[in-house]
Amino acid sequence: MELCELLKSNAYPGRGIALGRSADNKRVVMVYFIMGRSENSRNRIFEETADGIRTKAFDESKMIDPSLIIYHPVRVLESGFTVVTNGDQTDTIRDHMAQGHCYRHALNTRAFEPDGPNWTPRISGVVKPDGAYNLSILKSLDGDPACCCRYFFEYDKPVAGRGHFISTYQGDGDPLPSFAGEPRLVPFGNETARELADKLWTALNGDNKVSLFVRLLDIATGESDTVIVNKHQ
Repeated sequence: MELCELLKSNAYPGRGIALGRSADNKRVVMVYFIMGRSENSRNRIFEETADGIRTKAFDESKMIDPSLIIYHPVRVLESGFTVVTNGDQTDTIRDHMAQGHCYRHALNTRAFEPDGPNWTPRISGVVKPDGAYNLSILKSLDGDPACCCRYFFEYDKPVAGRGHFISTYQGDGDPLPSFAGEPRLVPFGNETARELADKLWTALNGDNKVSLFVRLLDIATGESDTVIVNKHQ
């Protein structure tokens, strides 16, 4: 199913990561978005940094608790790897990889978010310089915080025009149901970053969407085409 169709059919996937390859097999496709139900979660924007992006309060006077909503979702490492996550585990992965470890080593030191009863999963993606990519989710065992389940999905030979999508939640609810199963297989075309961002932004629920990041990375040249869309512009 197309990513836009998945998003249209789900009012609240929470935060989502999609990684894959363009149809011409020349570019890595990277997508990350955040949504929010509370005023605190919705009071955010994406801001570009020297090595990626960070979340930032749109109205600093309305920020209540920054602990789980202010972080660097995307960091490009000196090694050429790109890390995309829904929390401060971006920095955990970066630090461990700088010490010569892999992303799995880093994520074995982390667990789901301490926000019971939702126990929001930590989702992470790592893109290698050659375009291969990994996805991961750390979540509670069917809502039981006594056990952290760590799942790793590795795609060493990406296929042209295909990618994989993972999100924090299956949909809206109380408590929010964690994503289940393998990352969803989604097709990608040869759109520009702007064209893809426009399609995805339209597909995201109008009340809950907050910010969207889309990057197309040319594997041969390393050049990137990046678009950031914020509801608060």
